Amino acid sequence: MYLLYFLLWVIFNGSFTLEIGLIGLIIAGVLLAFTCKFMDYGLAQEFWVYRKSFLFFKYICLLVKEIVKANMSVIHMILSQREEVEPLLVSFHSDLKSTVGKAFLANCITLTPGTITVTLEESKYTVHCLDDSLAEGMQDSQFVEYIRQLEGSGNGD
Repeated sequence: MYLLYFLLWVIFNGSFTLEIGLIGLIIAGVLLAFTCKFMDYGLAQEFWVYRKSFLFFKYICLLVKEIVKANMSVIHMILSQREEVEPLLVSFHSDLKSTVGKAFLANCITLTPGTITVTLEESKYTVHCLDDSLAEGMQDSQFVEYIRQLEGSGNGD
């Protein structure tokens, strides 16, 4: 939150000078203290965010890479001379514990072209895929591994 407050301060100022930076550091500290006191946020959560930020960045990079790969696959499907696309519904279970983690996985699947999460009940996902090639390895994807690592020693549901 501290870095977010500081970045928002710099963005809203529209420029960066030493004076703006120093005042921004102070204001970000005051806002963080206010957040900790009145909004059920603590320094432990702040440090958890810093520890997991690199992993979250890697997760975002993986998501972008998978979106590009799926786009290429769908474009190939559209432009190829294949006459029939064979859509199918795939169901699988995930061992993710938090509701946020489960929602992250469902959103990743839906953001990836050619796949849509139809339902998520408890830990059972039902996904519509344009083709069986898009359904391969969905249960054991790298998304699940990254989300599992983000959940590890997490800060709640």
